[in-house]
Amino acid sequence: MDAIAQWSDFHVAMLGATAALAGLVIVAASVNIAEIVKSATLTSRLAAAIAALVLALVVSAIGLVPDVAPLWYGVAILVATAGAAIFQIHATALIFRDPAPEDRARVLKAMLGFAPILCYGVAGVTLAMGHPAGSVVAAAGAILAIVSAIVVSWIALVEVLR
Repeated sequence: MDAIAQWSDFHVAMLGATAALAGLVIVAASVNIAEIVKSATLTSRLAAAIAALVLALVVSAIGLVPDVAPLWYGVAILVATAGAAIFQIHATALIFRDPAPEDRARVLKAMLGFAPILCYGVAGVTLAMGHPAGSVVAAAGAILAIVSAIVVSWIALVEVLR
């Protein structure tokens, strides 16, 4: 069994978890959508969180492709990561342009969104170079995508009403 195939159970679990969570985030956000869209930063952070979940979903789905070569798996991860990074870069730009003087957590907000992106970028390069440790880094990216999406969702669903 090759190094990527050994991760099939993890990929199956992540497919289910990230797909369910992405759907729940979208449905839950619709409950407070009127308040959420009043904040450009919150809307963009939610979009970036959903993009990170979709990234985790795509990486796990490709990891289940039979006999996928580590080079092509790594390249696919890098392409998918670039797509998700666009959403996070946009969110970060809005976070730093937000004129709210009380917003002292700008760096933390940006770091939270970039954590899974960074992991997947490293995983893509590592796997493309043929090193199986890239799967461990990709797993960390999946877990960070879930954690960051939950945190951003909590902020969008609860904190926005305070």
